[in-house]
Amino acid sequence: MTDTRRRRIVVDDSALALSIGRRIRERRRRAGLSQQRLAEGRYTKAYISALETGAAKPSMAALNFIAARLGTTAADLLANPDTTWNRLEADLRLASGDARGAADVYVALLDARPDPSERADLLLALAEASCRLDRPVEAIRAAAESVELFTTLGRPAERAQAAYWLGLAQHLQDNADEARSLLSTLLADLRAGLSVAPDFRLKVLVALAATETYRGAHEAAVGYLEEARGLSADLDDRRRGIVLTTLANGYVEAGDHEAAIRYGAQALTLLRAAEADLEAAVLENNLAVAYLSIGSTDRAAELVAEAQTIGHRHDDVRLLAHLADTEAQVALATGDGARAISLAGIAIERAEAAGGSKASVDAWTTLARARLAEGQTEAALQDFAHAAGLARVHAPAPRLREVLRAWADALASAGRHAEAYTVAREALATDGTAAERLPASAAPGT
Repeated sequence: MTDTRRRRIVVDDSALALSIGRRIRERRRRAGLSQQRLAEGRYTKAYISALETGAAKPSMAALNFIAARLGTTAADLLANPDTTWNRLEADLRLASGDARGAADVYVALLDARPDPSERADLLLALAEASCRLDRPVEAIRAAAESVELFTTLGRPAERAQAAYWLGLAQHLQDNADEARSLLSTLLADLRAGLSVAPDFRLKVLVALAATETYRGAHEAAVGYLEEARGLSADLDDRRRGIVLTTLANGYVEAGDHEAAIRYGAQALTLLRAAEADLEAAVLENNLAVAYLSIGSTDRAAELVAEAQTIGHRHDDVRLLAHLADTEAQVALATGDGARAISLAGIAIERAEAAGGSKASVDAWTTLARARLAEGQTEAALQDFAHAAGLARVHAPAPRLREVLRAWADALASAGRHAEAYTVAREALATDGTAAERLPASAAPGT
């Protein structure tokens, strides 16, 4: 059976290793650093020398460390303008976080009309890259064809991987029922003995948890995540950190902030040890929200500040949008409404620049709450209306329900009871629970 563990992030081609080594040497000399100075703090002069001559093959951790010292990126060290793109180099781009560059290469390789087996592999890789780029339509197209090809070729392990990315893409496309069906079938196959990569079952469990969270079924989501945690003991630090991060997020959604903080702290330690900066920054933001929920504003502010340093270093506008929103929430919690309004405005600008719909919903909601706290009632109600409009299109039902309820409460507090009742009724309709009562303040005529 073909080894499906293609995400092992090492360079296993000597010619490519030599090419990368030459680029490291060139940039080191340009930066005026000795090999000893470049290695300082983690590696040895001998190791840098071996990398530069192609005698050693660099891991992504080493490339990230060296790139930071040289004031460049791992993607730049991997770039090779003098040679034709090949599959290995594209996979390295994807592994280093350059999903856009990798996707372009996969498309170019597909245009060369490879044989069915290679085409299936390339489509599988393209589906993954498209998911990471939040391009669900492209991912669905690539994954669906890949599933069909692997079925015809009799390669069940690879077919399962393609079905996983198809399920994830359906989730990104807000087709929650289809995603849940695909992923549940996969999990059943794995429990029945289907052999794929060692961590594949764990990935399916995490994805299923995401679909259940989207549906608002938080207990089911946490159940899948706890099962995933039990399978993560043998993973490397980064992957264990990601599992625990997802588990922490699941507990945040379920309202158990103490459990979220406990697992989040463990995850953060692992991610920092693995030098997974961006994953750590996202976790720090989520932990800040959890600390806010228990009233620990100082700790929340510290985590946001740490994450912002990473966000600015990577110029990750979407992450910075979320961080500005969380910082605005911290300001609001400490009574600084004016600063909260300013920060929420920054969050909105960044979210719109990054095309982040979730970040936009969050930022507009925070802006509305901040303006309400500052006595700007009419502006706040308009902001709530805008946030609800975005949430109706882009947010899952639980998030839409939160926005609508906050808007209904604000309308009721402003004495606009008929409008409050209408909005509260819409919130109730998203819940699917007819027995739930409307807030007394939202009832008409009160």
